[in-house]
Amino acid sequence: MSRNLFLDDTITRRLIVTVALAAGVTLLLLELFFLFGGRWTKPDIQETGLPAQVATVIRMTQAAPAASRQALTQAAATDQLRFGWYPSGSAIATALLHGQYRPAEIEQGWEFLKPYLAHRPERLAVFQVDNPVSQLPGLPYDPSVFHDSYFAALQCDDGSWILCVALQRFWGLYAFERLCLEAVLLSLWIIAVSAIASRQLSRPIEHLAYGVRNLGAQPRLMPLSEEGPREIRLVVETINAMQAQIRKFVTDRTTMLAAISHDLRTPLTRIRLRGEFIDDTDQQKLLFRDVDEMQAMIDGALSFFRDDASREENTMFDLSNLLQTIAYDYTDQGHDVRFVGPDRTGYNGPPYALRRVFSNLVENAIKYATAPQIVLSPAPDGSATIIVRDNGPGLPEAALQTVFEPYFRLDKSRNRQTGGVGLGLTSARTIIRALGGDIAMNNREQGGLDVCVSLPGPR
Repeated sequence: MSRNLFLDDTITRRLIVTVALAAGVTLLLLELFFLFGGRWTKPDIQETGLPAQVATVIRMTQAAPAASRQALTQAAATDQLRFGWYPSGSAIATALLHGQYRPAEIEQGWEFLKPYLAHRPERLAVFQVDNPVSQLPGLPYDPSVFHDSYFAALQCDDGSWILCVALQRFWGLYAFERLCLEAVLLSLWIIAVSAIASRQLSRPIEHLAYGVRNLGAQPRLMPLSEEGPREIRLVVETINAMQAQIRKFVTDRTTMLAAISHDLRTPLTRIRLRGEFIDDTDQQKLLFRDVDEMQAMIDGALSFFRDDASREENTMFDLSNLLQTIAYDYTDQGHDVRFVGPDRTGYNGPPYALRRVFSNLVENAIKYATAPQIVLSPAPDGSATIIVRDNGPGLPEAALQTVFEPYFRLDKSRNRQTGGVGLGLTSARTIIRALGGDIAMNNREQGGLDVCVSLPGPR
């Protein structure tokens, strides 16, 4: 069981591999983010301990005698922080007192220091290197070396100032911004990895659905390719077996019906010969009319079965030329059939079968309505739409679909006195649907009927 689980290509194995790869890719993305994410991935300022360290130096400096404060702030300096103390009235203390600061930065600085100080100082200054105060001489840092420094200064009760300089930013985004960023990135990664993983699982099923859909439109297609996970292959094997059985059943049925229709010709011939000996002329005419009608039905059935049983190979041909030829043929017979479309349109399909289809549609329009117009509209993907458009009375809405049923005739609505047996449209739709296309009829609002034939592109 374990051998089949991990060696065979199964949905179970694909699921295990996909989940493992998804987890691995997510971890790799996290590592890359923390490696190259810059300040976005650095810890929050509270996690660095910077506010607590600054507040400790401030409290110690305020508690120390004025004479010791300068030495104390210098002794508190580290590789990341510098401190300075400036008595009231000094140049730097005056500049800090009258400097222009952003209120938002001041409030944010106090929020960080608030947990560590007993009360809010009377004046608090928070600024960066873009503030002119940061360029004053005598500050405890070198502005030519440190270009990304941050400053926090507060005024003591005696009017002196304590200044803290963070030489470089070693903390990341603040807590709320960091949380939002992590949520967005994690969501994007989950969506991306899930989409890739689900695609690997759904692709074989999509291929199977596409193949089955093509079989429904073109039953004579080659069997489906047996590939993919084991479960999908089992389904494909079952579908291929069912397709073969259906194809054999249809072939046997068609052969049997064609044979029956062919065998009926012999007794019809005998009936016609015996009718020659009937003395009653009226009865003889009625008998011959029935025989002719039955002969027409048999010929139509044989033609329909022959088209259903035979399969013409697809070949590349000029569809525009084929439709133009049909129009010219009927024009030579005195019917004003016109073609509208490009001069050349390459199409891969059965040319003779399509010629029978469009000839039948044009002939129906001529018999039951007016000489039609053939409109060809090719598409960039290789498909094409052909409309046979007449200016006749149209069809009742209820008959737009039933006209394709075998042996259906709508003589009165099309002012027809006599004609075929009602297999022409059935045969035409069978041929078009076997190619993967479709044929439909629509009444135009201004009058007339549009017979729309949709031919698929290459597969």
